[in-house]
Amino acid sequence: MDTIIQILARELGRSEAHVENVVRLIDEGNTIPFIARYRKELHGAMDDTALRTLADRLQYLRNLDKRREEVKSAIEGQGKLTEELSAAIDAAATLAEVEDLYRPYRQKRRTRATVAREKGLEPLAELLFAQAADGPAPEEAAGAFVDPEKGVETAEDALQGASDIIAERISDDADIRKRLRELVWKKGYLVSAAAAKEPEDTVYRLYYAFRSPLNRVQGHQVLAINRGEREGVLKVSVEMEREAALIPVRRAVLNPGAPAMAFVRAAAEDAYDRLIFPSVEREMRGLLTEQADEGAIKMFGLNLKPLLMQPPVKGFVTMGLDPGYRNGCKVAVVDATGKVLDTAVVYPTFSQRKKEEAIDALAKLIRRHGVAHIAIGNGTASRETEQMAVELIQRLGGGVSYMIVNEAGASVYSASKLAAEEFPDYDVNLRSAVSIARRLQDPLAELVKIDPKAIGVGQYQHDMPQARLGEALDGVVEDCVNAVGVDANTASPSLLQRVSGLTAATARNLVRYREEHGAFTTRKQLLKVPKLGPKAYEQCAGFLRVPESPSILDHTGVHPESYGAAEKLLAACGYTQTDVETGGLEELKTRAEAIGLDRLAEICGAGAPTLADIIRELMKPGRDPRDELPAPILRTDVMELKDLKPGMELQGTVRNVIDFGVFVDIGVHQDGLVHISRLPRRVKHPSELLAVGDVVTVWVVDVEEKRGRIGLTMCRP
Repeated sequence: MDTIIQILARELGRSEAHVENVVRLIDEGNTIPFIARYRKELHGAMDDTALRTLADRLQYLRNLDKRREEVKSAIEGQGKLTEELSAAIDAAATLAEVEDLYRPYRQKRRTRATVAREKGLEPLAELLFAQAADGPAPEEAAGAFVDPEKGVETAEDALQGASDIIAERISDDADIRKRLRELVWKKGYLVSAAAAKEPEDTVYRLYYAFRSPLNRVQGHQVLAINRGEREGVLKVSVEMEREAALIPVRRAVLNPGAPAMAFVRAAAEDAYDRLIFPSVEREMRGLLTEQADEGAIKMFGLNLKPLLMQPPVKGFVTMGLDPGYRNGCKVAVVDATGKVLDTAVVYPTFSQRKKEEAIDALAKLIRRHGVAHIAIGNGTASRETEQMAVELIQRLGGGVSYMIVNEAGASVYSASKLAAEEFPDYDVNLRSAVSIARRLQDPLAELVKIDPKAIGVGQYQHDMPQARLGEALDGVVEDCVNAVGVDANTASPSLLQRVSGLTAATARNLVRYREEHGAFTTRKQLLKVPKLGPKAYEQCAGFLRVPESPSILDHTGVHPESYGAAEKLLAACGYTQTDVETGGLEELKTRAEAIGLDRLAEICGAGAPTLADIIRELMKPGRDPRDELPAPILRTDVMELKDLKPGMELQGTVRNVIDFGVFVDIGVHQDGLVHISRLPRRVKHPSELLAVGDVVTVWVVDVEEKRGRIGLTMCRP
């Protein structure tokens, strides 16, 4: 039997040595971001996604091993564990196969077969199931088991009991179940129909007469069907041609020519209809749901990452507008660091007079504080607020731009304990306006305060297994935060607790320490933070920046354990730390390549991948990887649905990527849909081409004003 290391290496296409190293590093308590960034030599430069896949699979295989031992122990306790059965359990590749093998030995609830055994009919079942060529006819054999005292009044009663025992035995056969499971997956269909005779026109109308091969049904279809079934709108089933499914069952249990063959055949068909197929149907539905959930969770993660990594609009005073009707539009002005300078509430939707008053009030705030950008939440009354913002910009004579910001989760944050602690003097609505402004300035720093599930860049997220979804999304957030790096002297506890090696408690302790002792001036000072021990320091130090440090290396992503290597590298290439500070390392990469990374690795006592990372960091100390991405689109005018005409060319920003297409913000309040069939080239999934935040050119295909739908294409008309 292959070891876990061998299985992982084969599945992931990696060397056993690299896999073994990663497993050891995980078991030693190292985080995925730390392993990905600072242990590249040990794993062949796997990225964080590959490492998380490995970690997930490692957990599954270890659980499988544990379950194998539990099952063997339970069967051995019954005195029924044979060498053959033990070997079969060890060879089982999935938890489902282990459970199939355990099924005959598992303590069952009281079944028809249980009752028949209590009546003493097991010997009759054994006799008939053996199907000896010279065996008795079933009716003849049954006569000996008639016993009114045990409730067996007639030979028919005896035969019925024997049939129930045989049916359960066939149903418990692991090999039969495995073959049927594979057959139904290949040949079966997922079928849905309207639950009502005359169904209403609902979002589930596509599934009122739906039929698709099990192995080809799309994840979003499964999730929609499941939800429709839960809401009582759809009836759902798995269909399989009965005769085709019965062939492998009959082959496995029938002995042609035996007097009892016809009897066993009838029992086998009963086993299939009553026990096996309903069970396999549940398994297939469960498998489809599990695959759809994992696909949706993966898609959520893929969308979340570029959203978190959106380029920040740094260094500008920003106004956040949280639109609303009844309670007005909440306003917050924040400085370049996110500090709140001013707040207000205006009522632009009440009347023309109130709208004029709102424009005047906002103009005064803009002039007073030197506002450069306006961030508008995309919720209720967003369109009216956007129109007001355009009139405001025109009245000011330009110099200000705006952007519609996805406010998903802002209300969740503003009502949270964290927001109350951050802004105790502001009501919930004003906190939301602050959050919207900060989302434009630094999306990552603001969005980490919100439960990733509330950010709204997936589909059917409320239908997902919430623990698994939370775990996956937390991993994405962690990877993003650590990829960017965090200023130890300005970061909030919310941001700090996402740093590798830090917890909510150590993040709070770090903030408390800097409040009491002033800003950190070296990375080593982090070791003075209560409960932040050597292991936590090892994990977090490389991701925390200390701009106030006299050592330039403390400003970079170079890990303290590699400072010696960095200094030797600089010396070997004819540079000093002063050159790093002055930005005079234009030729560092060229000089390093001239010497050779392998030779430098020997000189510096570090691996070639680590040296390559050090060179990259030294050439751009304190760089933000988000700055290399396309800047967000800032607007000064507004369009409405009625302004759109087929064939019109527009620039837009991808807001969501789903199974059947992408939603693009084209500045019309309502996002337009580019269906997968209208992408520039054929793909299995839109994520192969596009990600959230991508700036794209699109053309209008059609507009449905009443339904608020915009059809777009990325294929030039």
